[in-house]
Amino acid sequence: MPAESLRWETLEALKNSPKGKLKYNADWLEKGEDILAGCNESPSLSVLSGFILKRLSPRPLQKTCSLGSGSRDSSPGQGEEIPAALSSTSSFPSINSQNTTLSFPPLVAPSSKTDHNQASLSRSVVSDEAKEEAPEPAVSPVSSPASPPSISLLSPRATEMAGCIRICEEKHRAKAKTELRLRQEVQEQLVASVANRESEQLKRFEEFMELKQRQEYQSMRDMMDRETKESMGRQEKLKEEHRHRMKILNLRLREAEQQRVREAELERQRQTEGRDRLRNLNTIQEEILQLNQLLEPSTQGRTGPAPPDLTSYSTRGNQLCSQVSEVVRTTAEGEFPSVEDMTVAERALHEMRALIRLMQEGMAKAQEEKKKKEREEEEELRKQAEIQAQQEAQKKAALSAKEKAQKKGLQTRAEDSTLKWYKDLQESTAQCARSFEELNATKDIQTKKLRMELQKAATIPVSQISSISGSQLREIFEKIDKLLSGRSVVSGGKSVSTSQHPKGLDFVSYKLAEKFVKQGEEEVASHHEAAFPIAVVASGIWELHPRVGDLILAHLHKKCPYAVPHYPPMKDGTSVEEYQRILGYRVDDSGVEGQDSFVKRMSGMIRLYAAIIQLRWPYGNKQGPDPHGLNHGWRWLAQMLNMEPLADVTATLLFDFLEVCGHALMKQYQGQFWKLILLIQEEYFPRIEAVTSTGQMGSVIRLKQFLEMAQRSKQISPPKGHLSSTFWRS
Repeated sequence: MPAESLRWETLEALKNSPKGKLKYNADWLEKGEDILAGCNESPSLSVLSGFILKRLSPRPLQKTCSLGSGSRDSSPGQGEEIPAALSSTSSFPSINSQNTTLSFPPLVAPSSKTDHNQASLSRSVVSDEAKEEAPEPAVSPVSSPASPPSISLLSPRATEMAGCIRICEEKHRAKAKTELRLRQEVQEQLVASVANRESEQLKRFEEFMELKQRQEYQSMRDMMDRETKESMGRQEKLKEEHRHRMKILNLRLREAEQQRVREAELERQRQTEGRDRLRNLNTIQEEILQLNQLLEPSTQGRTGPAPPDLTSYSTRGNQLCSQVSEVVRTTAEGEFPSVEDMTVAERALHEMRALIRLMQEGMAKAQEEKKKKEREEEEELRKQAEIQAQQEAQKKAALSAKEKAQKKGLQTRAEDSTLKWYKDLQESTAQCARSFEELNATKDIQTKKLRMELQKAATIPVSQISSISGSQLREIFEKIDKLLSGRSVVSGGKSVSTSQHPKGLDFVSYKLAEKFVKQGEEEVASHHEAAFPIAVVASGIWELHPRVGDLILAHLHKKCPYAVPHYPPMKDGTSVEEYQRILGYRVDDSGVEGQDSFVKRMSGMIRLYAAIIQLRWPYGNKQGPDPHGLNHGWRWLAQMLNMEPLADVTATLLFDFLEVCGHALMKQYQGQFWKLILLIQEEYFPRIEAVTSTGQMGSVIRLKQFLEMAQRSKQISPPKGHLSSTFWRS
């Protein structure tokens, strides 16, 4: 049949079209390809489809669109628009969408009611089958577009063609299902084999993990065993160390016990030696006191008149007794004397014995001289007449000097600037003394011991100053400097420092300055040559520690106001004894000291002052200014000449000052100095003679001879005891 063959050609054309080549592939989901890519495009037929449809039906095609209400609408031009409708009217629904109705465009319009019913039946069958064959919605999330309006098949041939197409699709679907089932079986087998393989691998893994656990457990056991052995070894080592330490501690305890026994033995030995030294010290003191009694003028008076020069032995004996008494006072609080204290006491004893020998020799010489004096007495009687004549001449000179003094008077008090300087120094010294009142008034035993040690450390080195050698003098200076600098020094076998008490430095400075002035008052007054070693140490300390220098000046001015120079006036309400104490006299229960002793002490202090102003410590900084140099000596001499002279005092002090410091002033001031000497000789000396009584002419005669000798030779020789360069190399 030609129509039958044309149908199959039509189906073949549809099959060869791009939409007809749709095939199921089980790998769509794995590859991720879009299954609906080919279905969402507009369906198109082959170019020959229109020709084939024309040959199937010679009648013109009518298109009837079945809308939602089932009404039909026709137009005259429908027959010409059928080919276009077949290519663009509707698209194939997606196989993944639900409720999709498979419809085809009508080829020709039905001619009868029967055809219409068949078409409707065919359309419903196709729709039902499409619903059955529609896959589940979970295959693709793509939603299908709205179904186009249903199109009725008006031709039985078209219906038959649709059936053929449906049969072809069923075949393909059945084939796809078979392949899908086979693939599912293969997949299930593959999954089962993979599951078995994974199960075996899991078993092997579990076995491997168990093996690892056993190995770890075994290694843990081994490690625990090793640690146990190591800990036991450490315990043994610690036990051994503990036993060793116990042995060391036992040895140390035994050594400590032995040390304690040794220290106790040493302490007993020290106590024994200290008691022995104390007995020896008491013996030395007793012997020195007995020997000193031999030097007293009263003892000498019983045996005969003592020569005038033996009084120096008595003074030195008193100094040695003072040194030993000072050492004994340090042991009065329960302490034993040190080796250094015993050395000082023994040295004092030896010196006292030497003094006794010298005194005995002097007494022997005095006995010989006594006989000579008896022969000379007759000559003195003859000379008395001459002396009386001289006294009458001196009285006339005194009257003339008094008349001149009335015409041209001098000052009786110091200048205001000098008095202000003097008062400032005294006030500073008083403040320093008040600062360590607590240290002086303390009742604490340890503080008292410290005070005594500091006093010994400050005063003993000054007492040891002598002109034996320069090296010894340097050691004494360095010891004093260390003490004032706050460093520790050894005194009496003990280490002491000013830093041990807040006011230790003030106390030491005050006591040191006081001791320097006391040495001038006693030592220099007896031995004029001793002024130079004491002065050079004081000058060096003054340069390094200026406060000590100010304290030295203040103590000097207080004990010897003529060193200012200052003649304190007697104020209303002041007693005679108090005024004499202000002038520098010693006043005690026995009364006021004699004039000779007073002048002698003033002489010693002025000699010390004159030595200080011209000397500098040779190992110090000579580039710096002298703290108290020759300019102060020139000032003192000028102010003395501007003040009214005092009987016996002025002549003595001028002579002592010029004898010690005249050579240095001559070299420093040269022509001006000789003018000053001429002024003293021509204008000031007559004033001194005018106020001097007959019994006080000794100092005046010494001054007059000194001035005349200086004027004749135009030269003043260096003083006796001056420290030369060879002394410092000794």
